[in-house]
Amino acid sequence: MSKQKIYWFCQLFGWSLLILVEYIAYLLEDGFDPDTLYLAVANIFLGITLTHLYRLMIQRWNWVRLPFFRLAPRVLLSVFVLALIMTMVNLPMDRLIVPQHLMDEPWPLFGYIMTWGKTMLAWVLSYTAYHYVEENRNAEIEKILLKTSIRETEAKVLRSQLNPHFVFNALNSIRALVFENPAKAQQSITQLSNLLRNSLLADRRKTVELREEIKTVEDYLALEKVRYEDRLTSHIELDGRTLFWQVPPMMLQTLVENAIKHGVSTAIRGGFIEVRSNLVADKLHIIIRNTGVLGDKSASGGFGLANTAQRLELLYGPDARFQIFQEEESAENGPIVCAEITIPAQSESIFRRKEVAVRTSE
Repeated sequence: MSKQKIYWFCQLFGWSLLILVEYIAYLLEDGFDPDTLYLAVANIFLGITLTHLYRLMIQRWNWVRLPFFRLAPRVLLSVFVLALIMTMVNLPMDRLIVPQHLMDEPWPLFGYIMTWGKTMLAWVLSYTAYHYVEENRNAEIEKILLKTSIRETEAKVLRSQLNPHFVFNALNSIRALVFENPAKAQQSITQLSNLLRNSLLADRRKTVELREEIKTVEDYLALEKVRYEDRLTSHIELDGRTLFWQVPPMMLQTLVENAIKHGVSTAIRGGFIEVRSNLVADKLHIIIRNTGVLGDKSASGGFGLANTAQRLELLYGPDARFQIFQEEESAENGPIVCAEITIPAQSESIFRRKEVAVRTSE
């Protein structure tokens, strides 16, 4: 049933019940009188009409949007006016129909206003309080929707980051390969095309499968390998159970790019990048290790790190974690920086069904 139908049902039922109770009291005391019945019916329609006019008035002037200290005086004044109108109609009629009931009343006008005032106050408070609460709830919903929209816009901006300097360097590297190794140049163009396509699609998708994101990382590393040659080594090791987990698009690529820019490229002999994934306590853990020294974040990819932390919070809430720290220096690999990402399970059953489907097809 719609709100409009519920409103009219409550109006008819409520006023009919109220007037009927009073009419029965008159009937039991004085017996049946057609004039009393007509007045009772008139009071039903008058009460419905007056309260409906009040409803139209508060809707037209948006009283429910007013703060309480401005709404309360208007409500009390409306109750007094409605009670006064009901009194002006009923008091003269009762003097004609049942004058015996007014003989012992010293202040009948005051008594009628108080009686009808209680009735109108109950109706007005019920209706106004309901819509006041509903309006505040709708306002809160609008705030939540607006906040969600803002967060979604921020997430779209953060998803579509691809360093233009990398594109410039990649094109220069490919240009050098055109005459030296045309086949390698063609492969590099394809890899760069894949990267650009994924970057353009990133603002349309909140998450992608880990295996798809890793392909982007592999394309990126292959292009950087052309530039750094033997100064860059990489190793990717993934747990098969994690391949279908959803991760933010271009997130790992951003971290790998940051690792090369502020780690491998600054090392005299170059360095390595290692990417691993596994499941721990039903959470996806991704670890990126690379040669480098973790210094001031503002000078060491601070935007990329803040980008990652913010995107994880926007998508997964406080259960997602991102941390980066300096490992103990080893004689074999030198100083190592480690970045860890933790993503909680979102739809684990979906990942398992996809994994089963792939294994079946194989």
